[in-house]
Amino acid sequence: MSDTVQASPDAAAQNALVPVTVLTGFLGAGKTTLLNHILTAQHGRKYAVVVNEFGELGVDNDLVVDADEEVFEMNNGCICCTVRGDLIRILGNLMKRRAKFDGIIVETTGLADPAPVAQTFFVDEDVRGKTRLDAVVTVVDAYNVIQTLEESPEAVNQIAFADVIILNKTDLVDEVALATIESRIRSINAVARLHRAQRGDVPLSDVLDQGGFDLQRALEHAPHFLEDTSHSHEADVTSMSFEVEEPLDAAHFQAWIGALLQEKGADILRAKGILNYAGEDRRFAFQAVHMMADGDFIGPWKAGEKPVSRLVFIGRNLNRPQLRRGFESCRAK
Repeated sequence: MSDTVQASPDAAAQNALVPVTVLTGFLGAGKTTLLNHILTAQHGRKYAVVVNEFGELGVDNDLVVDADEEVFEMNNGCICCTVRGDLIRILGNLMKRRAKFDGIIVETTGLADPAPVAQTFFVDEDVRGKTRLDAVVTVVDAYNVIQTLEESPEAVNQIAFADVIILNKTDLVDEVALATIESRIRSINAVARLHRAQRGDVPLSDVLDQGGFDLQRALEHAPHFLEDTSHSHEADVTSMSFEVEEPLDAAHFQAWIGALLQEKGADILRAKGILNYAGEDRRFAFQAVHMMADGDFIGPWKAGEKPVSRLVFIGRNLNRPQLRRGFESCRAK
């Protein structure tokens, strides 16, 4: 975890940062099809694209349609490990041409764990100062996903890290199978927004301009997920959510979450929350990837909205009673 959870002075500073969408998904799920859909749609915006293929020959770049975008290819390794430095360098070079695009899309290889990619936006000060991680979008192949999840930890991690899940190729399975697939996905990640698609054809409002992690938006799509205490523990990765109605002591929360991530961070893939700090009339948006955490104040609570702190953990070997007690211990005295 970074030394402290820093807060930006206001939401306006966040809005000035360049939004970055990380597009991930297992091999053959339809990432490039979705990317082409984004690049050819009539949305009036320009996107710089970073594509990455595992191995020395970058074939994905040949599959991206000829659009009025700037495409940068990273072909000297997997984006999740050996070339994170290249990602930082490319983002830095892109920012020198900031006026030429409205956002950035990073398409990872189908073998990539999204965690180190997301961490890039936490750990590098230059990247943090100029860009913001808008969302991790995971494309899922409905026809093959159940088998893939059984065989590939990477596929499980890609779903676990998602802010948005595009369940693609839904025309290849029936409604009963789709219900089973969605239940399996929800057992891994109960908070991500889930959209069905065929050939990657989804409204761009489901993919772009997600505004970073927004628990309130997740609640609008699945209003009861925070009330669900019956998550399956058969799955390797599960999600758990907690709620505290009383205001939190900011220092106590940071001390608790810091110690928790240092001890259990390897098992906590993501943690996300909207927090109500005592003495503050603004919402604090918190999120963590393994042992690295970050947060910002994101503006006041909505009119008529009761300030409540909500926190979600997605990971392995999660201890619900221990996490609940820890979170509740952060209440202001």
